Amino acid sequence: MNKTILLIFICFAATVNAQQIIPLYKDSIPGTKVNLKPEEQPTLEIYLPKNEKATGTSMIIFPGGAYQFLAYKEEGVAIAKAFAEKGIAAFVVKYRLPSDVTMKNKSIGPLQDAQQAIKMVRLRAKEWGLNPKAVGVIGFSAGGHVASTLGTHFKTNYIENSEKTSLRPNFMILVYPVISMDSKLTHSGSRESLLGSHPVENQVWTFSNEQQVSFDTPPTYLTHTGDDATVSVDNSIVFYKALQNNHVDAELHLFPKGDHGFTQRLPINEWLDPILAFIKRERFLQ
Repeated sequence: MNKTILLIFICFAATVNAQQIIPLYKDSIPGTKVNLKPEEQPTLEIYLPKNEKATGTSMIIFPGGAYQFLAYKEEGVAIAKAFAEKGIAAFVVKYRLPSDVTMKNKSIGPLQDAQQAIKMVRLRAKEWGLNPKAVGVIGFSAGGHVASTLGTHFKTNYIENSEKTSLRPNFMILVYPVISMDSKLTHSGSRESLLGSHPVENQVWTFSNEQQVSFDTPPTYLTHTGDDATVSVDNSIVFYKALQNNHVDAELHLFPKGDHGFTQRLPINEWLDPILAFIKRERFLQ
């Protein structure tokens, strides 16, 4: 384990009611070309609810940032604390940002970290008091692309998985998500960061997740605003339609106004309560 990350882990673990930050990988990080700096290494930040509130349900969180940075505090830590207060264990993923300098194939780097995160949560479910069959994911903006990629590409192992752990989320929550890489629909900055300036047609199709939905895609809740000037609401709409066409349980909650990043401005109950209701209806939350 990297010494810097180990020191962070010890400092967090030493405090009362501490949360932990742990490395996603024990040994080598898949797909890397160079040794990553400590701040570049992927981690999992853990927020377990108090025992009297714990439901056994868990949520893996992918912050947004156009695949160029991570809105880690606003769409990671703040979200994790909100779920933990509701009795849902929360795990914030600091996933690697796509890079030709550090990665052999930058288009799959974030997906590898997402798969490793759900694998780790399931393998350590008993230790953390979790139900391994109630593991959800939530992603914001480009983090919504990470989450929806995980939920539509789970049949292929992009990481070592000798344990044959299921990499399929039990449910997905996608918040103003980037879904498509199609130039007519995508967020151009996210697409360029993930696929480069001139992606080939097959890359665009592979990572346009509305094209990858099947009957066994997890039940999905989507929320967006009609006036989102950064990521078109049509991303959520086309994904919802694909889910409907494949008879997958889905809910689409649209706010007329609020623009991109509305969860940082609206009262928390306005957007969180409908999510909790969906999870309950799908029987992943008691």
